[in-house]
Amino acid sequence: MISLSEYKKNPCGMLSIPYWKSKRISIPDNMKIIHGNEFNKTYLEKYTDEEYFRLYHTLEKIDHIHLENFKIITGGLNHIDTFVSIINESYSGIKVDDSQIRGYTKTPVYYADLWILVEEESTGKFIGSGIADYDTEAHELILEWIQVLPGYRGYRIGQAIVSEMLQRMQDIAAFATVSGKIENKTNPEALYRRCGFVGNDVWHILREK
Repeated sequence: MISLSEYKKNPCGMLSIPYWKSKRISIPDNMKIIHGNEFNKTYLEKYTDEEYFRLYHTLEKIDHIHLENFKIITGGLNHIDTFVSIINESYSGIKVDDSQIRGYTKTPVYYADLWILVEEESTGKFIGSGIADYDTEAHELILEWIQVLPGYRGYRIGQAIVSEMLQRMQDIAAFATVSGKIENKTNPEALYRRCGFVGNDVWHILREK
């Protein structure tokens, strides 16, 4: 277990997950998590491999994204069904349920201001959402779910969600992190880099065949 001070010096290079999770999660015996610098192809003889990027933001420079005909609001516990619906409609290979998303509100890093919805003003339809955490111990903003319905992509809505979260925490958090699968058709890494996230850390999630 690394120390908090070690983690804060290099969050994305020290751990594949946020610090608060590392204190609560045990790696199963049939799994290894290897940083890209330590990975070699011999692992593939015994393990399957999923690659994840992990990026970092200093919160120093944040672009404001203005959306025409869309407004950003803070979602509450009464919007859980809406978050579930948007997530499930946004991905083909991911399905969540009410209990899973509601579970985020019961963690020590739940931060109500970081549950965001995007509403189309002309129709009142919610077309995008974002969920993030805030670890008060590490002073870390952690982006978890950022999604826009397929028919509304290409209008910088995802970028607006991310930028809104960063702005809300600019004077509160010390830094922000985000991670995701490298092989993802929606290419979330490009979105986060457009929003100012940086880094080259890749983590390999290896599972025994």
